[in-house]
Amino acid sequence: MLATVAYIKETGDFSILDAPVPFDNRDGTETPLYEHLQRSLNYTLDRLGPHQLPLIGRADWNDCLNLNTFSEEPGESFQTTTSKDGKIAESVFIAGLFVLAAREMVALASVLGRTEDSKYYSAAADKMVETVYASGWDGSWFLRAYDDFGDKVGSAKCEEGQIFIEPQGICVMAGIGLENGKAQQALDSVSERLATRHGIVLHQPAYTRYYLNLGEISRYPPGYKENAGVFCHTTPWIMIAETILGRAKQAMDYYLRINPSSREAISDIHRGEPYVYAQMIAGVDAQTFGEAKNSWLSGTAAWNYVAITQWILGIRPTYSGLEI
Repeated sequence: MLATVAYIKETGDFSILDAPVPFDNRDGTETPLYEHLQRSLNYTLDRLGPHQLPLIGRADWNDCLNLNTFSEEPGESFQTTTSKDGKIAESVFIAGLFVLAAREMVALASVLGRTEDSKYYSAAADKMVETVYASGWDGSWFLRAYDDFGDKVGSAKCEEGQIFIEPQGICVMAGIGLENGKAQQALDSVSERLATRHGIVLHQPAYTRYYLNLGEISRYPPGYKENAGVFCHTTPWIMIAETILGRAKQAMDYYLRINPSSREAISDIHRGEPYVYAQMIAGVDAQTFGEAKNSWLSGTAAWNYVAITQWILGIRPTYSGLEI
């Protein structure tokens, strides 16, 4: 959904919406791309959990947050093993992403003159926002998820992993919390709880043991990878969210903390190429805090390009031209 509307805004090529696209690469199943966009949104609406939040399945963006796996076998794949029916564990991150995508669909349908579609997805987005307020807010930040037992993940009530970065960025990007101060509260909590001099860590506190109900995220040593490392891919979401609040200086500060060329001055710590983003920088809990890992393996560059050009500089393509 988001890739399609980004393409149309850049090119003005609405004809792509009529292009026949197959399902599962099977000939003879082609339907217009526009229908695929509808189905992608309806897929989420058809799979809601006990709190009416989207079911997480095997995982969402964080493929190491495996709330339906319950793996006790060494070497077993967390991403391909499902030990539960997947009808309870829910993702607040997906809820925020759905609102973002649904509101893009509303704008697209409006431009196309598809009034009924626009009304339908607008109502769906509004309902999901209310659900996030009712079941996805933890008092000072957005919850991360609910596990298979219906317990909160990313809550102040948790022993470890009390706050996660992903829903704070995506929910604010979707406009959730802008009208009632929750967006600012969430980003202030990111600054207070997650931001370090080497970047924003995925969550805090780090997990210090393996949690059967959480999966691979708790398998890594504290401060590395998905266990409270600085996952550079998620930082641009916070950068964008900060500019939406009008705090461009904070957004730029976060950018410079992970920018490889600006980190060249501390290359003895960073230990990564000064011309390519790292997937991860070791977090504050790690033995090698600030050390880059897995360069060339990240969506960071693409997201930073969007965050820098369209939000910090503020030059965005729209359906009717450039907005500056």
